[in-house]
Amino acid sequence: MKELVEVIAKALVDHPEGVIVTETVHPKSVVLELKVDPEDMGKVIGKQGRIARAIRTVVKSAASKDDKKVIVEILQ
Repeated sequence: MKELVEVIAKALVDHPEGVIVTETVHPKSVVLELKVDPEDMGKVIGKQGRIARAIRTVVKSAASKDDKKVIVEILQ
């Protein structure tokens, strides 16, 4: 899941070297924290959060086969 979020985020931003994804695994869930360059924050979130919601939807769909809840947090 971490690699999936990284690939999606790097494709969206102008500064792909600033993309950092950290993964924290819990027994029934996985928390992915996405950090990007401050200039690229708007590109990752999108208008009214549409791109962020789309990223979360894709990751949750990919994680459904593992029966784990995946939470994607976008940090500043």
